[in-house]
Amino acid sequence: MTAAERMTRTLNGASVDHLCAQPITMTFAARHAGVPYGLYCRDWRVLVRAQTLVAARFGIDMLSLCSDPVREAADCGAPIVWFEDQPPSHHPDSVLLAERADLAHLRLPDPLGGGRMHDRVLAAQALKEISAGEVPVLGWIEGPLAAAAQLRGLHNVLLDLVDDPAWAGELLDFTCEMELAFAAAQAPYVDIMGIGDAACSLLGPAVYEEVILPRQARLVGGVQALGLPVRLHICGRTDQLFPGISTLGVEMMDVDAAADLSLARRTLGPRVALLGNCDPVSVLLEGTPSAVRAAFEQCWSDAGWPFVVGPGCEVPPDAPAENVQAMMDFARQTAPGL
Repeated sequence: MTAAERMTRTLNGASVDHLCAQPITMTFAARHAGVPYGLYCRDWRVLVRAQTLVAARFGIDMLSLCSDPVREAADCGAPIVWFEDQPPSHHPDSVLLAERADLAHLRLPDPLGGGRMHDRVLAAQALKEISAGEVPVLGWIEGPLAAAAQLRGLHNVLLDLVDDPAWAGELLDFTCEMELAFAAAQAPYVDIMGIGDAACSLLGPAVYEEVILPRQARLVGGVQALGLPVRLHICGRTDQLFPGISTLGVEMMDVDAAADLSLARRTLGPRVALLGNCDPVSVLLEGTPSAVRAAFEQCWSDAGWPFVVGPGCEVPPDAPAENVQAMMDFARQTAPGL
């Protein structure tokens, strides 16, 4: 069974030879390939090489395009702060939308216009060719709130949600349209689309369901209309958001270590493939191979089928190779027994 077949069957709740393993490797892939992470984010060729190396070394059932959250913001003209060996970020003291009136002058960027979004599409094209249909390629876009935070600043946009929710809705509508275009540019070359909306974990259920959820639903539905399943990734504690998320119809949900995996299963229902929620730091980075296996055995017990092996968030760059190998061994040695 190929990795692509394993993923498809998992998302459909069908039998597989062993558990699918799709940990997010970004800084870990760059570290494993011996390249600074700033270069990994800047040059699609470096990302492609690192992803193929780490997937082959550990047998990961995925090649990932996830790298950093500011590709879209950069193409909108936002000031970006670059670091040699960590992810870039928007400039905390010089956000693009310093005033709400600035939104009226903002234009949607072209994801194939030669900027940072185009760089990701070039990586997608290369990974599709390399994978030859055997290993799924994970595309990536930011969620509406995450993209808004990169344009306006997280502190500002959280205040906007309270002080001027109508304007905040306009900004979210803009980011939703931008991300749909970015998804469409990647769609011919990827097998599943990741949507990262980490800032949502800071919200209570009322604001999330009233303002954010309708835009997420539009984005999820638009990606699925492109023929792609959706993997939703929200870092942090998301227990309070599970009732709303359950209405989205995503095929896969990443559950971070701060959230309750068994609650996620009860709330999201039996059809969603859950990934997580092993702690990336205390287990993968600081633990032992036996501790890694024990942690994933507990995750498997809490989540039930369908389940995908991976920590609650990305694999830390300095995670010992033997711990990552223990995670992969657990996946390969565990069959759902349907």
